[in-house]
Amino acid sequence: MCRSKNKKIFLAACILLAAAVCLSLTMGSYQMTLEEIFATFFGKGNRLWEFTIYESRLPRIVLAVIVASALGISGCILQAVTRNPLAEPGVVGINAGAALMVVLWIAAGTKAYYSVLPVSSAMLMPAVAMFGSLLSLAVVCALSYKQGIGAIRFILCGIGVNAAINAVISFCQLSMSKGDFNQVLTWTNGSLWGSSWNYIVLTIPPVLVLGGVAVCRAKVLDVLALGDELASGVGLSVHRERAFFLVLATLLAACATAVAGNIAFLALLGPQLAKKLAGNQHKVILPLSAMIASILLVGADVIARTLFSPIEIPVGIVVSIVGVPYFIYLMLKGK
Repeated sequence: MCRSKNKKIFLAACILLAAAVCLSLTMGSYQMTLEEIFATFFGKGNRLWEFTIYESRLPRIVLAVIVASALGISGCILQAVTRNPLAEPGVVGINAGAALMVVLWIAAGTKAYYSVLPVSSAMLMPAVAMFGSLLSLAVVCALSYKQGIGAIRFILCGIGVNAAINAVISFCQLSMSKGDFNQVLTWTNGSLWGSSWNYIVLTIPPVLVLGGVAVCRAKVLDVLALGDELASGVGLSVHRERAFFLVLATLLAACATAVAGNIAFLALLGPQLAKKLAGNQHKVILPLSAMIASILLVGADVIARTLFSPIEIPVGIVVSIVGVPYFIYLMLKGK
């Protein structure tokens, strides 16, 4: 019965994601019909249709799915190992650490925008972001360590580190040129404006590998979510496994932040909605979190591109409009 229910949930998620993708392909400053889109896919489109789909909209959609999947799985892992429904990489400083390193990289003299970055420079962005995320995680873990990494201490220290890093980012922006300031402001609010196939090729492999590792070890997450005492009672090395999954979640969040900026609350919404629909079995909710987060981000990107067209607003702002009220709801519910 449970498997049948889960199959229906995944089928519904696939249909919603397909609908969101179709909507994203048709919407924009240049409107396209589904007939024109399918004609282009079958090689019967004109140059304008091909450019609109293959160079503008499809890269954004694919990158949105990659970014949302990474954040959805990352948030699900963090909520399991901390046993806190409010845990997500944007709250505990992981995204901020990645953002700080990229901001410093831009401030160091880089003038090119994502759309014109060569492959050699594009490869540096994920590496810089991963370094910043891991550094932020190390600081949070060091501050929260007391005979092990406590879940509550980890969250509280993460919130403090996140606030401190964001303050440093704001200070760095004050010394930037106008062009760099605008670029960093858009990027730190979360944006898919710089989508390109180069970034997609670079981010797909690590996200697939890291996400696959998380799904393969989903049963360990099930045990960790039960609490330290029960996990230790069944012979699990709690501190070692928690550290492993924290690094895994950090690398996933860094991959997403490297190419789309700091999109907050998406890693909160995806896992929470997945748990409400399918329960607490991580083998199910990990991929479902990725799918739900993908639906939300693709839909949010449509709104960000079209609401004030031709002006585009950062997609992270649209996600936050939904995420902040739900975050407050969870806090009040927990209280």
